[in-house]
Amino acid sequence: MVIAHMEKLTHKHVLVVGATGGIGAATARLLGQSGATVYIAGRDRSKLQDLATELGLPETRSFLIDMADPASIEAMSASIHQQIPQLDILVNAAGIGIIKPLEQLSLDEFRYSIQVNLEGSFLLVRSFLPAMKASGKGLIINMPGVLGKVPMAGAAAYSASKYGLVGMMQSIREELKRTEVRITNIFMGGVDSPFWDSIHLRVQKDKMIRSDEAARAVWFLCQQPASAVVSEMVLQPFNHQAI
Repeated sequence: MVIAHMEKLTHKHVLVVGATGGIGAATARLLGQSGATVYIAGRDRSKLQDLATELGLPETRSFLIDMADPASIEAMSASIHQQIPQLDILVNAAGIGIIKPLEQLSLDEFRYSIQVNLEGSFLLVRSFLPAMKASGKGLIINMPGVLGKVPMAGAAAYSASKYGLVGMMQSIREELKRTEVRITNIFMGGVDSPFWDSIHLRVQKDKMIRSDEAARAVWFLCQQPASAVVSEMVLQPFNHQAI
């Protein structure tokens, strides 16, 4: 039996966007422990500073960004590319969730969901993909969530943004066929993270995936065999449902 060679993370330059969320923070910790040179970005200043201190990161590898603000994403990209020629891995764990019935969903809320989850992801990829394409290698991991594959009631805005993300990345994948730049979408079900704190649903958090377990899935995806690509992964709890 031949076991495929897994890519090592030592000295890989990895950016984790959404690092102030539960999954993003756990992912940054795990990748740092595996020898990667980690860059982090998030919207919560206090949590970002605490994580940077915990990981021992210099200010040049920590970025306060707003996914709805193109200027902040462009400034982060410019700073990173001043330090290194390109990222090896981009992990996009950023996103917001507005879950409510359609008649209670405002146009502003719908637009904001699209702006953060879809347009922000577009800006991230557009900022870092050209350098990857130029070198012919790299990995981009997005987290559309399971609602980007199987929607639920009340998730019109969220699913629209995540379905859009999936379609966008599938199209971009077609542009990369002559390169070794790889794209992976990971569809996670309920994860016990701060994502649920602003969502007014009664859920069974004790039956959700733990953030550290979700991070381990991302860690695995960052080490895909050089000869193959995991186009998508679905990770769901055994038994999670609203009550």
